[in-house]
Formats: sequence, C-alpha cells, structure tokens
Amino acid sequence: MKITKKQVFSLLVILIIIVGAMSIANAYTGTGFTHNIPSSKYSNLLASDILNEYNDTECNVEERGVCTKVVDGDTIYLDNGKKIRFVGVNTPERGVEGYITSKNFVQKLCLNKEVGIDVDDSKHSDKYGRTLGVVIVDGKNVNEMLLKEGLAEVMYIPPSEFYPYDWANNMTHIPNSYNTPANIGSDSGSDSGNYVANVNTGKFHEAGCRWAQKISEHNKVSFDSRNDAISQGYQPCKVCNP
Repeated sequence: MKITKKQVFSLLVILIIIVGAMSIANAYTGTGFTHNIPSSKYSNLLASDILNEYNDTECNVEERGVCTKVVDGDTIYLDNGKKIRFVGVNTPERGVEGYITSKNFVQKLCLNKEVGIDVDDSKHSDKYGRTLGVVIVDGKNVNEMLLKEGLAEVMYIPPSEFYPYDWANNMTHIPNSYNTPANIGSDSGSDSGNYVANVNTGKFHEAGCRWAQKISEHNKVSFDSRNDAISQGYQPCKVCNP
C-alpha cells in the first residue's frame, strides 16, 4: 500500500495533537496549590484600594526597580534585568486554577511601577538564579498581601531572613508538610536575657522588640549580651537595631 503525502501529513497532525495532550496532562503544577478566588474580586478595584487595606511593612527597601513583567503570582522581572522570586510564598502555576487571579493581582500592584525589594539576607537567590525577597509597593508588603488574600500558600524554606507564618491569617493556606527547626534545648530557650533570637530566621532582637514578642517558645533562644548573639551567628534585627 502506497502512503501518500496527504496521509503522512494527517499522521503528523494526529501525532502533534497526541503529544500536546500528553504535555497538558503532565504539566508542572508545583506543589499543587490552587484556589478558587475569581479575578472579578479585584477587577473593579484600584491598586490604591487594595494597598489602603494594609499597614506599612517593617521590611526595608534594599533595592529598587520598575516591574517590567509579571511571570505569575510569585515571580516578576525588573528593568535592571533581575528576576525576583517572592520569598516565603507560593502561588498557583500556569494552567492551574487560581493562576490567573494571583497573577492579575500582582500585575495590578506592580506592573510598570517602581517597587522596592528587601532581599533575603540569609539566602539571596534560589537555584534558578532568581533574587529572593519581599516585594514592597508604596510601603506595603506584597508577599504578605498574597497570603492574607488567600492567593498564595506559605512556602517557608530555611535558611531565610523572613518567617512567612507571621504574615498569615485565616485566609492563608498552610501546607501540612513544612520545614521547622528541631526544638532547641530548654536551657537555651529561657525568657531571661537582654536579647532574644529566633532560630528560624537567624535574627536577634532586644527583648522588648515587637518581633521578639512574636517568637514562639520552641524557636526562642536568649542571650545576656549582644556579642554572645553575634558569636553564635545571629544577625541584628533591622527594626530594633540591638
């Protein structure tokens, strides 16, 4: 039986369709996080309407740039060529339910605007070369906003300067499996001492600092002197400057 060019072409088309269908079926879904928040929830809101619902962040702007592209809800490009990965959060991947809403939310707040970045001092970049940090718009923490809006889940990967569980609320999805440090010895977890450190973030604070008050008991270690904390590898808090 002689195979014609038309039959060959038809077979190629069928093969392409089959391969495409297999690719969609096996598309990367990341952690599998999804949400069903409709884009219409934010479509009639201005960026200022959203930002006004949040308090100013205590994160510090270390770098600035104009957001030129939003890849998805947790990754953007700046005009200096840097690719920024929102630290501590994870949004739905392309093709997964919730992807469009999370991406559109970030576009509304960031696209074609100057944003600030508080780079993760404990881990500056990920294995893909993306800068890890908190994205700041008009003094507000966009990473925190994604979590509190239910548009992202917590993705805490130590070492990290930031502890995203502090940004969570009842709308935030917290995975069943997450990284936490082993409990420290009871002798080092005492409330006594002039300085308090967080074994998760690697930061130490004055005992009266608001961030010191938020440290859970099993993550807390105290020091009598600043030098003791530094000698153990802890970095000073940027808020209370111990």
